[in-house]
Amino acid sequence: MHHHEEKHFDSPHFVKDIVIGMADGLTVPFALAAGLSGAIDTTAIIVTAGIAEIAAGSIAMGLGGYLAGRTEVDHYATELERENYEADVFPEKEKAEVREVLETYGVSRDSSKLIAEEMSKDKEKWVNFMMRFELGLEKPDAKRARNSALTIGIAYIVGGLVPLSPYLFMKSAHEALLVSVAITLVALLIFGFFKAKAIGQPPLAGALKTALIGALAAGAAFGLAHLIEV
Repeated sequence: MHHHEEKHFDSPHFVKDIVIGMADGLTVPFALAAGLSGAIDTTAIIVTAGIAEIAAGSIAMGLGGYLAGRTEVDHYATELERENYEADVFPEKEKAEVREVLETYGVSRDSSKLIAEEMSKDKEKWVNFMMRFELGLEKPDAKRARNSALTIGIAYIVGGLVPLSPYLFMKSAHEALLVSVAITLVALLIFGFFKAKAIGQPPLAGALKTALIGALAAGAAFGLAHLIEV
């Protein structure tokens, strides 16, 4: 007998944070370096400005990730407290809501009534059921905010160093720009490939899509930088 093994992606938040940090890290510092390359031909100033931007950007992005994760945890805690209160004060109303949820999944009225009564005997499971199926909330990891901040911040730094690296080893800003464009495009392709593979999507299509989006974003930022310069 053929054994079927279900494969599900277990770390959507982790990959999402990497995508957020890496995508911005690859495009924003590149746009800054490209814009400066059009105005000066010395890499020292570009490297200094680029490192400063990467430091500031990683902190800002990490802080944003922390606040988003903290908000998710706080929101869940608030809703959990409310559901516990309603289960104590309005138990019949909560049972009716359980029956409504079950009936939307095709459970008969009589069966849903029996299940609701049985479920109400265990308050914790009862409340958790309502949190998940009535409100659509999964209990977030308590470390979500911290992990998100670190992941986004580090991903931003790694991504930002890619387009900036040629300026660290080359004297001519114009020549470094050409190399930066090439390696950033390659990095976007590799990043898109593994991102798509991790979440179960076609890797080649994911690589091309990520590279296209990143190139368009960087190109728009590059054009804007030159427009402002003019």
